[in-house]
Amino acid sequence: MSQQHSADPAPTPSSRAAVATVAKRSDWWRDAVIYQVYPRSFADSNGDGMGDLEGVRTRLPYLRDLGVDAVWLSPFYASPQADAGYDVADYRAVDPMFGNLLDADALIRDAHALGLRIIVDLVPNHSSDQHEWFKRALREGPGSPLRDRYHFRPGKGADGELPPNDWESIFGGPAWTRVTEPDGTPGEWYLHLFAPEQPDFNWEHPAVGDEFRSILRFWLDMGVDGFRIDVAHGLVKADGLPDLGSHDQVKLLGNDVMPFFDQDGVHEIYRQWRLILDEYAGSEQGPEGPSAEGRGRETGGRIFVAEAWTPTVERTANYVRPDELHQAFNFQYLATAWDAAELREVIDRTLESMRPVGAPATWVLSNHDVTRHATRFANPPGLGTQIRLAGDRELGLRRARAATLLMLALPGSAYVYQGEELGLPDVVDLPDEVRQDPAYFRGAGQDGFRDGCRVPIPWTRTGSSYGFGGAGSWLPQPAGWGELSVEAQTGVPGSTLEMYRSALAARRSHPDLGAGDAVEWLRAPEGVLAFRRGDFVCVANTAGEPVTTPSYGRVLLASGEIAETADGEAKLPADTTVWWTTA
Repeated sequence: MSQQHSADPAPTPSSRAAVATVAKRSDWWRDAVIYQVYPRSFADSNGDGMGDLEGVRTRLPYLRDLGVDAVWLSPFYASPQADAGYDVADYRAVDPMFGNLLDADALIRDAHALGLRIIVDLVPNHSSDQHEWFKRALREGPGSPLRDRYHFRPGKGADGELPPNDWESIFGGPAWTRVTEPDGTPGEWYLHLFAPEQPDFNWEHPAVGDEFRSILRFWLDMGVDGFRIDVAHGLVKADGLPDLGSHDQVKLLGNDVMPFFDQDGVHEIYRQWRLILDEYAGSEQGPEGPSAEGRGRETGGRIFVAEAWTPTVERTANYVRPDELHQAFNFQYLATAWDAAELREVIDRTLESMRPVGAPATWVLSNHDVTRHATRFANPPGLGTQIRLAGDRELGLRRARAATLLMLALPGSAYVYQGEELGLPDVVDLPDEVRQDPAYFRGAGQDGFRDGCRVPIPWTRTGSSYGFGGAGSWLPQPAGWGELSVEAQTGVPGSTLEMYRSALAARRSHPDLGAGDAVEWLRAPEGVLAFRRGDFVCVANTAGEPVTTPSYGRVLLASGEIAETADGEAKLPADTTVWWTTA
């Protein structure tokens, strides 16, 4: 007989109660599914074409019904938006384009009422050049104490006309910019590993650490449940800021420890931060007692999540030792091709690396910085995580669905990027004149095509922005976007949205899914991954042709149609994943 996944599109009262129960567990983060919201592209409440916090708040019931445990919000702080909010001018204020602090408070309250947690982005590696510290450092000139809070250095050469070292920006070009001093003369240089509008903090200066410990407490007292730490690997630079001695440095990232990334000194910072977070563990309250926002809501632990690009998963594990952070993104998994042998290797290495430190593995397929996996998998392997080719979209979606079920079956925590539950592809044909990724305009470094995964998501079949807002959207949405919308997919058996809903419901209800640190690999044909977790079995066919495997019991879910035979076998089409329960 032929079988395909099915789902009840409306959550039941019992499933909603399960969400609330899970939300109260102090160790919720060990098996959490965390949904990334990119606020400017999620929902627009006031019709200005830009998503905002009120828009997110109105869509929280959708996320509750989807079945996620927490919502991670990309930056919404006061910012000139030189890098889409990752250039922060004021860490305690909401940028007017997104709303205000009252909107943030309402969002946090509503999320908690729905059993959802809120994780906010923290950007400690650099500030905006419009941060008051940096503006004062420029106004006061050489010798200003404020310059010690950043990396200001005299240049090399007879007149200081050359950068202090050979470091290159991740966005392309030198990692240094020379300033014009108050008297109008060319002066010192400052370090920026990203855009010139993002000067790096000097974490050797005690005022920087004091400020960020205060920022942590501000948002914890607001009631947030954790922080995703941007560029968590970048805060500490090697002593003396030594030359790297090579060009095309971006190509070296992820292959070796760099003098500006993954320095061992970052770990002492996180040990100090962990002490603060642990003061807030156990309830929604600060060390002085319950906050107004969280009074009476006993919910358990707050968490840190590291964005830490490291050469190996073993070095990533350093960030999640018991006295440091709780989770770290698994970029090695994200960058792995749709290939059974490669996937098994990175799964094994991840689980083996996390086991000694007692941290959960994390699994992620897409985010706001990489090409959506429905498009990556539509193209041949080896093109990287930022590509500009549409590829075979039917193939890409089939593989993306299969990859999702594989990811959600693995032990640990999983991350979902907004719109991937709709099977959205990257928008690879945006006109040059509408692009806003700063890396796109610098001519080197990153490819600069991150806008393609940031196009506002569709909610309805029709409308000027497919339900995103009352007018257009800050990046143009492609024709046909409405057929991928929430409205178009809700209640449709076989749709990608209903597959996600079914998978998240099964993941929550099956006792052998979620947290854990190991899988039992089963014998499988070449190109096929098969593993057992108690009474649960997952089989993923990454081969380009159908395969026959044993039937392991009752089918819980499948990413495509499978056929089971009377003699206890199952025929899996190419690029298909199936979940069985043997109970």
